[in-house]
Amino acid sequence: MITTDAPSIGATVLGYPRQGDKRQLKKATEAYWAGRIDADELTRTCRDLRRRRWEEQAAAGLDELPSNDFSLYDHVLDTAWMLGAIPPRHRADGVADNDLDRYFAMARGTAEAEPLEMTKWFDTNYHYLVPELGPQTQFVLDPGKPLAEFTEAREAGHLTRPVIVGPLSFLLLSKPAADAPEGFEPLQLLDEVVEVYAELLGVLDRAGVPWVQLDEPCLVTDLSAEVLERFAAAYRRLSEIADRPKIMIAGYFDRLGSAWPVLAGSPIDGLAIDLTGPAAGNLEELTRLGGLPGKRLVAGLVDGRNIWSADLSAALDVGRQLVGLADRVDVAASCSLLHVPLDATAEAELQSSYAGWFAFARQKLDELVVLRRGLREGAAAVASELESSDAVRASRAASPLVTDPLVRARAAAIDGTELARSAAYSTRRAAQRDRWQLPDVATTTIGSFPQTSALRRMRAKRLRGEISADDYVDAMRQEIASVISEQEELGLDVLVHGEPERNDMVQYFAEQLNGFLATRQGWVQSYGSRYVRPPIIVGDVSRPEPMTVGWSTYAQSLTDRPVKGMLTGPVTMLAWSFVRDDQPLSDTARQVALALRDEVAELEAAGIGIIQVDEPALRETLPLRQQDRADYLAWAVESFRLATGIAAPSTQIHTHMCYAEFGDVLQAIIAMDADVISLEAARSKMAIVADLAAAGYPNEIGPGVWDIHSPRVPTREEILDHLRTAVAAFGDRVWANPDCGLKTRGYSEVRASLANLVSAARLVREQSAL
Repeated sequence: MITTDAPSIGATVLGYPRQGDKRQLKKATEAYWAGRIDADELTRTCRDLRRRRWEEQAAAGLDELPSNDFSLYDHVLDTAWMLGAIPPRHRADGVADNDLDRYFAMARGTAEAEPLEMTKWFDTNYHYLVPELGPQTQFVLDPGKPLAEFTEAREAGHLTRPVIVGPLSFLLLSKPAADAPEGFEPLQLLDEVVEVYAELLGVLDRAGVPWVQLDEPCLVTDLSAEVLERFAAAYRRLSEIADRPKIMIAGYFDRLGSAWPVLAGSPIDGLAIDLTGPAAGNLEELTRLGGLPGKRLVAGLVDGRNIWSADLSAALDVGRQLVGLADRVDVAASCSLLHVPLDATAEAELQSSYAGWFAFARQKLDELVVLRRGLREGAAAVASELESSDAVRASRAASPLVTDPLVRARAAAIDGTELARSAAYSTRRAAQRDRWQLPDVATTTIGSFPQTSALRRMRAKRLRGEISADDYVDAMRQEIASVISEQEELGLDVLVHGEPERNDMVQYFAEQLNGFLATRQGWVQSYGSRYVRPPIIVGDVSRPEPMTVGWSTYAQSLTDRPVKGMLTGPVTMLAWSFVRDDQPLSDTARQVALALRDEVAELEAAGIGIIQVDEPALRETLPLRQQDRADYLAWAVESFRLATGIAAPSTQIHTHMCYAEFGDVLQAIIAMDADVISLEAARSKMAIVADLAAAGYPNEIGPGVWDIHSPRVPTREEILDHLRTAVAAFGDRVWANPDCGLKTRGYSEVRASLANLVSAARLVREQSAL
């Protein structure tokens, strides 16, 4: 039954996982792309998923539910579509036959039109699509999606709060279109965009929407006084609209800092804030400003980005301090629950061995309802829940899984000498060129080759015990032999074994390291239909035995060309896992680095002389506030150097990074001192090449010349153009490689694209005086 009577203390969330309990969204969208289902069936699946999500939240006891937090691909892309910010190349005839296919063309690209650039959503592992804007962009409102989902929910008995990316964050997350004049910034379009939002508010008001949530996470970044004033003016304009829903701004992931006075003085109706982790300082700021009289406060008391059960006693204490600081206080998760798996009860093994340790999205709803009751009725009303929460935390702290004295002693003994290679880069480069005799603009790939359905079925059979370990190894070896043969036929210079045995670049290692736990159904959206199962770091990390040596040495035995050993770096192991909340990240990174150092040493001893230690997450984990970054970068660089410093001069260390804005970490990239770095570059039109050249990057570089996240095959001419740009900046220090691993691509695309890559590399060698 719909009610508009809101209690003075309520419970809500800012967003909820999209995928469904069996990843129905992934399966339906991929089936649509493959032509196995039509648009009507995809639409029916999505409607069913939305209905189930609302029913689940309502059954848990939330007072208000979000809508429009669902997306077929990405919520920033949805906002661009809503505003009519569709690039001309995606509007062109022949790109798509209908709006749905045009939407997916913006996300994935077609043979006729490249997709939007993709990058990380703040410091999470979620990727969003970057809108392209210019002075000629004509914003035209299409309110269909938020309006339809609100109406859907109302017909199901739920009066919801539509969730929409706010105008400031939309523009700050956008990039200038390719034809925009030099010096143009999307924020220059704020006035025009605000008028479209004003129109949207009118449409939502006429539909009966009581509250709208405008997400402005950019408020937790370092913004100038000028930008904050423009923000204030924009929301004054929206607040002046006579007939509109009440406006709630949501700022999350960190402290609001200098945005606090602007928000407190704004005529908006409500504010959602994060009060967990580094954002706990928001409580002090809110109190110092005297609260939010006359406004609604949505307090993020439960961590929306990690999976540990909340300390309910501590959260309730914070909640008590908030009561009275606003006209209405709602308890909530710190951010959208998009960033955690759906339901911990699906993990029978974890539940039986670690009862109560974990709270996924579904369990976080229960925690919020307990906190609401505690604030309404007093701690005595939830005494048993508080006692249980305290007992869980005590059992976890006392568990032998958490602390390993030997690991801690080894980490404490590091004196700094382990952090540097035994020779300078110039010496190493000479030794490596002499050892490998590679051509200029050497060709390679990033690591993985297509993960076919046959490979996935084989891993599933092994997991279920339907085939023996020997049969599984034989199957993987056959695949490795096939991949090596493919690369030799294509003419690649440095080969990879293809990683057929790896389910995921983090999970694979986590399953072999002490201190990690893996889930069976803990899926989290990374981008589009790509979902991952982040492992959980529960205790001190160590490596009981070699993890990759056998596979790498087998691959090397099949060819005379060098085969890279493939490892995932310590920062990425942390960034793409759910990390411990009981010790500093730097301590955990050091432990992981020591485990990887042992693996590097054994690979080298086994004759693997090119070793790639991937750190794609280095930039995404960068703190949002400038003042917090130096400390992070120091331990991040240290952990990489600790993992790789043991390698001999003639051993070539590669690293890989992708899908992030690297400008803020260029000096850290240099300090990592990898012999070769490969980076995402194709979607951003090789912008990183100029950035690294300007920063004086001294080592070898492989800017990605093929965007593997799009199904289109790049032409030889496209790749050649990219390589010429790189060679002009870095001469004979350039490698030719894709943007990322080839796991998600099909073999027909891979063969054609790599053939073009090899051909382009040969041509640029012939044409350039290297």
